[in-house]
Amino acid sequence: MKFIGNLLWLIFTGIATCLAWAFLGLLWCITIIGIPFGKQCFKLAELSLMPFGRRVSSNFGKHPIANVIWIIFGGFGLALGYVVTGLLWCITIIGIPFGKQCFKLALLSIAPFGANVR
Repeated sequence: MKFIGNLLWLIFTGIATCLAWAFLGLLWCITIIGIPFGKQCFKLAELSLMPFGRRVSSNFGKHPIANVIWIIFGGFGLALGYVVTGLLWCITIIGIPFGKQCFKLALLSIAPFGANVR
């Protein structure tokens, strides 16, 4: 089931979101100060390719200053986008697993510093 879910996710959502996160990561990495933020974008790009079967555990307190800076400079908007997309996916019964993956990505996109992806 994970394979089919990941394949459908890759076709409908994964490639576009992975490329967007990778591009955003490259933009952050242009400056030396932005390299830690770029690394987090690459973490999100990897997860957005195939999220089924992977778990995200978030520890906001591990790097609170970096997470607050992340939230201010786009993390809130990105997470809100994932939540809206997840709600739209959840309108249909077939889309509920994809909506759950959007909510997982929303958690990671609001506070990626200190989060573990397994």
